Amino acid sequence: MIRFVLNVLWLVFGGFVSGCAWLVGGVFLAITIVGLPWAFSAWRIAAYSFWPFGREIVWRDPDPTDLGVGCFGVGLNVIWLVVAGWWIALSHLLIAVAEFVSIIGIPFALKDLELAKLALAPVGRTIRDKP
Repeated sequence: MIRFVLNVLWLVFGGFVSGCAWLVGGVFLAITIVGLPWAFSAWRIAAYSFWPFGREIVWRDPDPTDLGVGCFGVGLNVIWLVVAGWWIALSHLLIAVAEFVSIIGIPFALKDLELAKLALAPVGRTIRDKP
């Protein structure tokens, strides 16, 4: 029940805007065709951004047929970090600092810190429900 309440509060007080921004960013990346590997990661982050409590971010299992993990995935993450990841992570970090100011905002700040970490290297990650 507490996860549901936290998710609803998250959605109302910024999660909807954050999720929509990730969705729109993914659409722009997909339009370029070259940005497709990052578009799928952005949409994964959007899903997490809409409803983060009760879910966790994990690295995907290595699969030789999957281009998102391994050396190719590392290269994609490096390009992402240089071009866009650092400033997206910085925005989540600044929001987290503002949320940490109040005691009630600490759980939300922790989720923003997770989003900041995810924004630095999104390729090769997946979202799963916590047990």
